[in-house]
Amino acid sequence: MLAPMTEQTETRKQRAARRAGEFPAAPAPLPRPVPDSHTHLDITISEAGVPPRRQTAGSAVDPGADTDPGADTGAAVDPVRAAVEAAAEVGVDRLVQVGVDVDSSRWGAELARRCPAVVATVALHPNEAPRLAELDEALRAVESLAGQDRVRGVGETGMDFFRTGEDGRAAQEASFRAHIDIAKRYGRTLVVHDRDAHADVLRILDDAGAPETVVMHCFSGDAEFARACVRRGYLLSFAGTVTFSSAAALREAAAVTPLDHLLVETDAPYLTPVPHRGRPNASYLIPLTVRALAAATGSDLDELCAALSRTGERAFGPW
Repeated sequence: MLAPMTEQTETRKQRAARRAGEFPAAPAPLPRPVPDSHTHLDITISEAGVPPRRQTAGSAVDPGADTDPGADTGAAVDPVRAAVEAAAEVGVDRLVQVGVDVDSSRWGAELARRCPAVVATVALHPNEAPRLAELDEALRAVESLAGQDRVRGVGETGMDFFRTGEDGRAAQEASFRAHIDIAKRYGRTLVVHDRDAHADVLRILDDAGAPETVVMHCFSGDAEFARACVRRGYLLSFAGTVTFSSAAALREAAAVTPLDHLLVETDAPYLTPVPHRGRPNASYLIPLTVRALAAATGSDLDELCAALSRTGERAFGPW
């Protein structure tokens, strides 16, 4: 997810200062490790700081602190390492860092090169595409990263009719088609952002020819749409939204999705699961969503964790 730049009422630094220290306590660990199939470590750290450790609470970092993945912070908390370790303590031992523009894609690719627990995806977010005067140049920059070994996906790309109006949809579709082509040429998983655009997303994927592996990030459809995606072989990644009281249709969608087509994600720092909705999200909160998925699908928790792990590695390869 990309924060809606045109609708901000406060700067990122102001938001970071407001949210610092608001991370909830860590939940009980999972019985088996699972991956977070979609997170934004860079945005999480800059907006909310460092998630707490399960045994001892961590301290939030200065939003302006250096978050370079290779930075030597000395005695200070290394925010990336702290976030990764907090997740690992509850059984979330692998993370997919997702790019939303050229800068975040480069940052994620470098982080993945240095951090064994992280692999990366690279892309221009669909809401980013209409804003770019030099879309083709930005797409070339994304493509230049796609062949790196630790870059395992192209995304998040797709269509978003919630944030972008009619005037931006042609650029979104052109960008989406270009990302599909990059994913196919480099043999990468395609990570699809679909907001209020189900029919158009399927139309474009059908017309362009989808890559071998497609992940529907933050799945937001109903059971009928889930079946349509599964028929095409797509993987459905569920976020904290599946825990919301208003999300009965999402839980019904999860219930009709085979376990080997399921993934779980945070989309951190957004979409924090119940009972912490409204507070910052991070990968260490995945157990709350996994337990909600187990209830929605009627699955044994251990069996579900094993399936999520297998499917995560099928989508993004070994870490």
